[in-house]
Amino acid sequence: MTRMALARDDRSLLAEWWWTVSRQLLAAVLALLMVGFVLSLAASPAVAVRKGFDPYHFVERHAVFVLIGAAVLLAISMLRPIEVKRLSLVLAGFGAAGLLAVLLVGPEINGAQRWLVFGGQQLQPSEIFKPAFVVLVASLLSQPGVRKIAALALAGGLLAASVLLLALEPDIGQALLLVIVWMGLFFLSGRPLKWMAGLLAIAAVLAAVAYLGFGHVASRVDRFLHPASGDTYQMDRARESFVAGGWLGRGPGEGTIKSSLPDAHTDFIFAVVAEEYGVIACLLLVGLFGFIVWRAMAHTWSEPSPFVRLAVSGLALLLAAQALINMGVNVGLLPAKGMTLPFISYGGSSMLGTSIALGFMLALTRRRVDPERQGGVPRPARRVMPRVEPAREGIRRT
Repeated sequence: MTRMALARDDRSLLAEWWWTVSRQLLAAVLALLMVGFVLSLAASPAVAVRKGFDPYHFVERHAVFVLIGAAVLLAISMLRPIEVKRLSLVLAGFGAAGLLAVLLVGPEINGAQRWLVFGGQQLQPSEIFKPAFVVLVASLLSQPGVRKIAALALAGGLLAASVLLLALEPDIGQALLLVIVWMGLFFLSGRPLKWMAGLLAIAAVLAAVAYLGFGHVASRVDRFLHPASGDTYQMDRARESFVAGGWLGRGPGEGTIKSSLPDAHTDFIFAVVAEEYGVIACLLLVGLFGFIVWRAMAHTWSEPSPFVRLAVSGLALLLAAQALINMGVNVGLLPAKGMTLPFISYGGSSMLGTSIALGFMLALTRRRVDPERQGGVPRPARRVMPRVEPAREGIRRT
């Protein structure tokens, strides 16, 4: 059996990708994808039976999502930075159109309009919009010179429009996530700290508006601060699962929380992991997320392109913030948000959106020596001064 080898002097797209992609980051991302599928075997069957489906209904669908997600992720990872920008613009337009469409024709599910239905399949446009939003904001905030102010105004307008559309659905959790990432990019772009203080004040006002203007937000916050004020069954059961599982867990298939929580395979899958596999498994999962974020951020330390630095940082922040919010809800440190755990929770839209985000991350962290590595502008040639031999003193020999 012969083994295919990719030579370093091979100029094909696949060979160029293989020799330039961050293999540690790629391995960690694919490992997270596979871990999510394995954990779906633990959480999904009980939920499927309770809903009247075949026990492996959600597992089989999750397997299809994994295959699609892996294909999307690898395809996007082969793009150049300028192509990442172009694709993000297309996806942002598609996502924005979808956010408008859900308000007009989207079905209302649990009091919210967040999905579009195509041939019986649901799509959540906000998941597709998020990674494109991050790349576009990074591109705007990395603009140099006199274009800085205009680009900042466009980035602020993009955030305002996005938050408004998400609030109308309503999807306050996703709106909060975009605000966190935008403010992180604003800080990393080197703007004055006094501007950051003003943005924090605006964010506090928006949080108060969300609490006063949306009943479900107020209810969740009140139940979090004062558990006796309402139903906290899911939150209580999720916390109990960490105690029941202990350090090593009850064992695969031995958990009980998945039989009682309606969202055990989505929002509360981290609690299922804790009960069946234990706290150590949860810490390993946290470590895997942390490794991906660390490897991505480590790339930015030596990256010369401002756009690539900001885009990679924003994508890492998007992944970290969403994972931390989901885990924080599961352990009782945050009020319920209805946010999935990337690559782990069941959901086709979430899988697709995360695959796009990490595909962008892999594409932008590839090693490059071409002009686009420097943001699309070739560096000026370095002047080489002619070497002048020092004058020799003394008498020349004859």
